[in-house]
Amino acid sequence: MERRDLLKMIAAATGLAFVGGEAWAAGVKTTSASKALFGAGDIMLLDEIAETILPRTETPGAKDAACGAQMAVMVQDCYDAKQQALFVAGLAALQASCKQQYQRDFLQLTAAERTALLTQLDKDASARNAAIASNDSTNVSNRKGDASIEPHYFTLLKQLSIFVFFTSKVGATEVLRYVAVPGRYDGAMPYKKGDKAWAT
Repeated sequence: MERRDLLKMIAAATGLAFVGGEAWAAGVKTTSASKALFGAGDIMLLDEIAETILPRTETPGAKDAACGAQMAVMVQDCYDAKQQALFVAGLAALQASCKQQYQRDFLQLTAAERTALLTQLDKDASARNAAIASNDSTNVSNRKGDASIEPHYFTLLKQLSIFVFFTSKVGATEVLRYVAVPGRYDGAMPYKKGDKAWAT
């Protein structure tokens, strides 16, 4: 599968273009390897957020794929400064929501509380992204840099969690169907309801 095709699939699944996708698809680093954006605590938080989105069931979850560390690398190396700032501010906003709603940090919440919080954030993000999409395209292009057309921070977290997980070895080989050398193209491959999607 081509990188650009995968980015299109992520956009279709999450309802918005993959943030930072243009730089990643081109293989370009947009930031210098200066000060790291994320510490060990941030990576643990990213791991737990990703695990709440993609929990371990009969198949591995996000923590099995070490999603937190890879998400940090992707934001550091592939997002521009504005996208990085939005992502980092989003993590702070998520923690603020936890404190306001539960008087605890995300890492101290129960699994049910984490799911409830992220479900509400996902609804908020969908509503915001729908509002952005419904804007007149010429109006949006004239307001470049306007904070009102930035995606909701949870969109960035959810997209990156899904992308990193399904492009990891664990996600591709243990959750999706994977054949290292897939062979010929078959446009009419038989499919039964419940079959795993293909990684290759």
